[in-house]
Amino acid sequence: MEQHGQDGRRGGAARVAAILRDDIAYRRLRPGDRLPSTRQLVHAHGVAMATASRAVAMLRDEGLVVTRPGSGTTVRPLPTRPATARPSRGNARAEVVERAVAIADREGLHAVTMRRLAGELGMAPMSLYRHVAGREDLERLMLRAVFVASPLPSPPPESPRERLLGVYRLQWRLYRRHRWLATLTGVTRPPLVPEAMSHTERALGALADLGLPLAERGGVAIALTALVRGLALSVAEEVEAEHESRQRNGQWWSLVDPEITALLATGRFPQLAALAGAVPTTDADYLDDVVESALTTLVDGLAGTYPHPEPSAP
Repeated sequence: MEQHGQDGRRGGAARVAAILRDDIAYRRLRPGDRLPSTRQLVHAHGVAMATASRAVAMLRDEGLVVTRPGSGTTVRPLPTRPATARPSRGNARAEVVERAVAIADREGLHAVTMRRLAGELGMAPMSLYRHVAGREDLERLMLRAVFVASPLPSPPPESPRERLLGVYRLQWRLYRRHRWLATLTGVTRPPLVPEAMSHTERALGALADLGLPLAERGGVAIALTALVRGLALSVAEEVEAEHESRQRNGQWWSLVDPEITALLATGRFPQLAALAGAVPTTDADYLDDVVESALTTLVDGLAGTYPHPEPSAP
């Protein structure tokens, strides 16, 4: 997490990168379009030049933009192939899944259709069904691909506290990187894919080493999972709301500000009134701090509540 920098705001680079990432995902910036210059970003977002440069570097590291001398920084186009090209039988499924994940990352899960995939891969739509059984099978394979690409650390940390925090910190990073992911990872009906199940397995082992009785481990694991996923869903819903309304979050709040001010002025909500303006509660990057604070508070509370048995094998 970026600390307070020259612009005086925590997470300034991540905040600007998130805004640009949304512009790319929802086609406000299209493949080949030039990114705003760092000077334009400074004026638009009230950040320092170094912060704007870091935001662009973050997108470049993620492969979303490319910088060429003399041409500036442009949105990287999705790779295309001639209509006559066909993926080989050995890697056709992997190519289908990789392309589906790329589309979902940029445009949302709703943009992933068999017809769209077939067109981008130069295949007949019906031929895709030789590689994936249908929509449900495709989404399961997308889930597996995301978890495989970002595995849990091996060997795991010796500390059960760090093992437990590591699971949910990684999940939060995955949710932020793939904003559609939270819609496919239910809590009461979790996806039955080994790579996701390994997260639960490690969390349960860490809870055992923290001393939680067997009967309580499942509930705590569900609560921690729901905490992270619930906040991720709120970010995804906010992005979708901005896309549908064509209003940024700040614009929406400015429209409802008179009504909020009037409600707070009644004196019925003193705690909300004290909080108003104190924290950027609608800033997606602020949620990074919320997640970290909530996880460490809960995990440290668990660690201090139960006597620790001898650690079991992770």
